[in-house]
Amino acid sequence: MIDNLLNSLNIGILTVDHQLQLTYINSAAESLMRVSSARALGHSIREILQNSAELESVAYDAMQSGQPYTRHRAELLLFDGQSLTVDYTVTPTSDGEWPSLVIELYAMDRYLRIDRGEALRGHQEATRQMIRGLAHEIKNPLGGIKGSAQLLARELNDPHYTEYTDIIVTETDRLTTLVDRLLGPKTAPKPVMKNIHELLERVRILIELESASSFRIDRDYDPSIPEIELDPELMIQVFLNIARNAMQSLTEIKQPALRFKTRTERQFTIGTRLHRIVTRVDIIDNGPGIPLSLKDQLFFPMISGRPDGTGLGLSFAQSIVQKHQGLIEFESEPGRTQFSIILPMEQL
Repeated sequence: MIDNLLNSLNIGILTVDHQLQLTYINSAAESLMRVSSARALGHSIREILQNSAELESVAYDAMQSGQPYTRHRAELLLFDGQSLTVDYTVTPTSDGEWPSLVIELYAMDRYLRIDRGEALRGHQEATRQMIRGLAHEIKNPLGGIKGSAQLLARELNDPHYTEYTDIIVTETDRLTTLVDRLLGPKTAPKPVMKNIHELLERVRILIELESASSFRIDRDYDPSIPEIELDPELMIQVFLNIARNAMQSLTEIKQPALRFKTRTERQFTIGTRLHRIVTRVDIIDNGPGIPLSLKDQLFFPMISGRPDGTGLGLSFAQSIVQKHQGLIEFESEPGRTQFSIILPMEQL
């Protein structure tokens, strides 16, 4: 009964004995620390964390004083290399002859993600409103220019001038298409139950066909992930846009490689909603990384790291993922860039 109650909490709960060996870990703590109870129980804190010194010091102080201790925005470095920002409280309890401790972990990453996500959505909505206004102002004269060029071509009826009127029509069509792409996908998702790996395999084949040079795509799939409700064609476009960006960043790399990775995560916050379980698709490349100057505006339209780029691919992908109630995150440094597409497992 108590285990069920503790496992239902969003707060990570650990108990340790007087030697700081774990005696209990609930589901939220397993998810936060990316470790199973089978792996953690009976092991010391220093075997679970790479930077355990501060937490150990606080734990011993709590045992000696008999008073609870709290730390705010502490960074825990997990053994898989990931860092976790938490508030934690260490509370001493009596366990017979020897003291023991209850450690409560409050994941600040969740709240930081909410703040970043809300700020990004606010900026994107303002950008979309501006683009809608510009699109209206641009598309109307473009339609007039195209119509006038077509009428002029018929009136002149001279092959010598047709070349020029054709250029006008072609360029107005191109600009109209560009404006439509700026506005993002016009249709709502048409979700069906689909295996995420089928979509990734289609993207893998397309990327390999498009690549002119030797190119390696590694696959690290979790076969236990069930089918998820999504719009297959729209999500293929998301994966394809990100994978193409990655491929184009690898042109100067001697041994270019992409990696497609899938996992599930528990207790994950998207926006202000905490989801019990999500699917995460990682697209990882070994390219030069994203310039620091672009990181804060990367998902805005017309922002591109390539001279010939339109800056619409990631904006388009973000819009689609948001329509699926999901999220795109990224981490980048020279030699490794990872885009993560997170999708709720609940039905749309």
